Amino acid sequence: MRSLYCIPLMAALAACDSGLEIQPAYVQWMEWPAEVSVATPFTARMLVPFPACHRSVFKPAVSENQSAVTFAPYFLVEGGAPVCLPSPALDVAPVPFLALDTVITAPGLATTVARTFEMRATAFVATPTATANAVRTFGDVTVRLSNPDTSRRNAGGVVTLWVDNVGCARLRPAGYLQPPRGYVLEDQADTTGLNYAFVRGYIHEAAAPVCGQTRMFHLESRD
Repeated sequence: MRSLYCIPLMAALAACDSGLEIQPAYVQWMEWPAEVSVATPFTARMLVPFPACHRSVFKPAVSENQSAVTFAPYFLVEGGAPVCLPSPALDVAPVPFLALDTVITAPGLATTVARTFEMRATAFVATPTATANAVRTFGDVTVRLSNPDTSRRNAGGVVTLWVDNVGCARLRPAGYLQPPRGYVLEDQADTTGLNYAFVRGYIHEAAAPVCGQTRMFHLESRD
């Protein structure tokens, strides 16, 4: 664990030496295995918005304790005045259109019994009076002593609701640059308040197809 505590200091020293500045990043969307084996590293896919108008280098940062895995990535950005290049129109503020699609490895989690750990990350949080980056719980991961179920991937983050030309509702991680197909929503009747909502749920293969597909997103909560 000591090496993890040194990450911010090491990053600061590197930034000072290179003329770069540290800019905390925030996670807009995250996917990870619903179950993992004990003491075995696993990966989480994330969408992380780029710093506006600056050249930057992405740096992952992750730590764990007895209750949670916490991701706190950051960027090393060039100092000086920002230079903005022409870009496509942005989505509705405050969710940027352009995001880095990346994978970060989480450390293996130690336990003597099967149990869950929270999956947390720095996220953009807006309230009626202020906006800020804060650590937020995206969901949880179950650690098994053996034979984890690999059929599901948990997921959470900010989404946009997209309805295709045949009326099929899909959730699309905000900031995703690929064609807007997204994940088919398992409950097609439950779409209220999903556009730019923070959701939690899981991706799985369902027994019966919805909108002609069996791979879909099961919604558990929305904020």
